[in-house]
Amino acid sequence: MAKTKYTALKKILELKPENDDKNQQAALTHYLQCGDEEYLKMITEESNVIYLSKISQLQRKPLKQEFQQSIVWDVPFPPTENPRFTFIDLFAGIGGIRLAYQNTGGKCVFSSEYYKFAKITYEANFGEVPFGDITTIDERLIPKHDILLAGFPCQPFSIAGVSKKNALGRAHGFLDETQGTLFFDIARILNEKRPKAFMLENVKNLISHDKKRTFKVIKYALEELNYSIHFKVLDGKHFVPQHRERIIIVGFDKDVYKGEEKFSFPELKKPSRKIKEILDNNPEPKYTLSDKLWNYLQEYAAKHKAQGNGFGFGLADLNGISRTMSARYYKDGAEILIPQPNSNPRRLTPRECARLQGFPDNFLIPVSDNQAYRQFGNSVVTPLIQAVAKELVKTLLNEPNSK
Repeated sequence: MAKTKYTALKKILELKPENDDKNQQAALTHYLQCGDEEYLKMITEESNVIYLSKISQLQRKPLKQEFQQSIVWDVPFPPTENPRFTFIDLFAGIGGIRLAYQNTGGKCVFSSEYYKFAKITYEANFGEVPFGDITTIDERLIPKHDILLAGFPCQPFSIAGVSKKNALGRAHGFLDETQGTLFFDIARILNEKRPKAFMLENVKNLISHDKKRTFKVIKYALEELNYSIHFKVLDGKHFVPQHRERIIIVGFDKDVYKGEEKFSFPELKKPSRKIKEILDNNPEPKYTLSDKLWNYLQEYAAKHKAQGNGFGFGLADLNGISRTMSARYYKDGAEILIPQPNSNPRRLTPRECARLQGFPDNFLIPVSDNQAYRQFGNSVVTPLIQAVAKELVKTLLNEPNSK
């Protein structure tokens, strides 16, 4: 059978990830990537008729295994051939965690992301439209996988605390403790699919959030699900010129590893990266701050300095590292400003933001600058995650017992 480029198929099918409220594009692209016919069952008769009529232009019968195998994945980061392990990508964002685990030899068999503009970037780079709101996805429909990955939002738990003694008297205490939060969706998938391992990423403040109760509930819930837990705060500055501390939580199924897995977080090399290494040579003038904005930022900083507060802009040392980039960077770029000779400072370009998070330059940015700033600000330092992935996968593949 003749080969079909994914980008040509995408054009014929008129795939628009931002308009996939019913997860039809997600089901189709997941099937094309994985060949799992369970995804075909998620495609409605109406959508199937539309896809059939469009693909008939290629003179092929669609949604059959030989068609699925004829796809040429002409995207920057195609699905892994002959994978060493499988994983799912929850709260996927633009795919920073997926990229790290694909680079480690894994194949993604399910992805989910709520925000439509992040879906656009994800699909452009991986050739897969993520499923939408994870709270609406039946965990039984998610394929079996070796590793669950999630960079989930930090939320307080609204249910009053339940003592460990009382919780042990119920089959699934985590259901009560975490109901109504997005962590609950991670817990219910772990409970149903029993992956051998997981990796969760969150802000450093998760440990102290809600008077330390949030992390306590999360840790207890994961342990109640019979996973042994390893966690550590790691700083992205060891890989990129940015101070970015995040907590990484890794777990292994005690049914498989008996709590005896030989896992350790990576030893991090001494920071050596410099901001100047990621900068474009000739950024467009639009990234330079206007006189009005630059004057406002200076006055704002002076006002708070006089009050004894530390609020203010961050003028980067080009031979050093930057502050933490946040999703609000699109507003004024104040936390990371690049000094320029004989001119007002400028904000980073979207490509520079990508580099600051360790994304390679072939990572596509198909959205507006404002959306790109939000997306990279919400993402992860990919080489840091990849360093953790290397250690996690090393442990995963040294499985002592088979289920």
